[in-house]
Amino acid sequence: MTAIIDALNTVFWSYVLIYGLLGVGIYFTVRLGFPQLVHFSELFRTLFSAPETDREGISPFQALTVSLASRVGTGNLAGVAVALYLGGPGAIFWMWVVAFVGMATAYAESTLAQLYKSHGEQGVYRGGPAYYIRRGLGQGWLGYVFSICLIISFGLVFNAVQANSIAQAMEGAFGISPIIVGALVAIVAGIVIFGGIRSIARVAEYVVPFMAIAYLALAVFVLIINITAVPSVIGAIFASAFGLQEAAGGVTGGVMAALLNGVKRGLFSNEAGMGSAPNIAAAATPRPHHPSSQGFVQALGVFIDTILICTATAVVILLSGVLEPGNGVTGTQLTQIALEAHIGSAGTFFIAIAIFFFAFTSIIGNYSYSEAAMSFLGLDNTAALTVLRLAVLGMVVWGSVQAVSTVFNTADASMGMMATINLIAICLLSGTVAKLTRDYFNQRKAGREPRFHAKDYPELAGQIDETIWTRD
Repeated sequence: MTAIIDALNTVFWSYVLIYGLLGVGIYFTVRLGFPQLVHFSELFRTLFSAPETDREGISPFQALTVSLASRVGTGNLAGVAVALYLGGPGAIFWMWVVAFVGMATAYAESTLAQLYKSHGEQGVYRGGPAYYIRRGLGQGWLGYVFSICLIISFGLVFNAVQANSIAQAMEGAFGISPIIVGALVAIVAGIVIFGGIRSIARVAEYVVPFMAIAYLALAVFVLIINITAVPSVIGAIFASAFGLQEAAGGVTGGVMAALLNGVKRGLFSNEAGMGSAPNIAAAATPRPHHPSSQGFVQALGVFIDTILICTATAVVILLSGVLEPGNGVTGTQLTQIALEAHIGSAGTFFIAIAIFFFAFTSIIGNYSYSEAAMSFLGLDNTAALTVLRLAVLGMVVWGSVQAVSTVFNTADASMGMMATINLIAICLLSGTVAKLTRDYFNQRKAGREPRFHAKDYPELAGQIDETIWTRD
């Protein structure tokens, strides 16, 4: 099994997804007319538009914060450090590039999730890739495969990984036993997730902005106290990205290392195209009442995760002067040492606390995705969800004290499978995305607030729940 799983991961993560995610991002960017650039202001306008009277969904802001809860994890601290260690400063430039095209992918998949959503038994809208695969493509069996992979990876195993990160950070900074940390995290997470999607949304809308603003404020502080070094750091990022720095020093291959590590970090961090965030995007009541508006909200999530938060980590490391490729110091340890260089021993404690918030919110965000998958499987009832919630909490406790590579590699394979299915699906449905986008901006140009009218989409008859879009 280990050999089979490792082979699948090699195919998925070295070939299919690296090129697939990047290629699909470029495709949607070009086909939709660079919406993340031309209509950048729309990302914010859709987030703060006037509320709709339909209360079956959560708010767009809550959907954004829940998706950010999942996106913003320990990878934003450790993953960026690894990218810098292996790829040099230039990795950050390519991370920005992949985030830019990923915003178009995130827009496409979340727009489709909104369009094909349905009513859930728990009184909240349900939707996501499994739904548009079944309704839009008529491939229900593939939706089941996607849902099972989602539950295995995001619902269970990845939460064990996040719990392991919290336990290690707390033990290293405060000397607390991992099993005690795991139990406490499970208790707090249980209080949140047993309240369902609305409970998760309420917690996320307060905790996520707090942790993001605090972390970004620290990065700004570091930037200010090192302002004279900023031009040289910016120069190093661009020089390394295009191999100029390496060429000057007589080193070859640097540009490819920067490109590959920057691309991987960007793709894995923002999750654009993975098929995860659309599950919570579908639960929102969009403002204005058009599928595209929630697509723009989730594109903003990619921007915040990668362009802002990942860049904040890069700023802290590059301005510290502690990055030394080849010395073995990388990951969370590198980020901690870098912050210590700026603010002293308090840096270790700050990173430990940041890991707690980043990883804890990832746990509740990841769980929320699995609820949508359970609904698709016909298990959106109290008994089935209770079993899932107990399993998630069990994985949190288990993950805090153990790290079994085969299990984690299985989750990677599951995510690779679901991402591959999702990329194929959104490409096949790209015509619908393009039509929705034209419709949205044609209404904007006409001076009207965009609204979705099912009669303008006769080809979708029988595929979507029109009653959702006819509500006032």
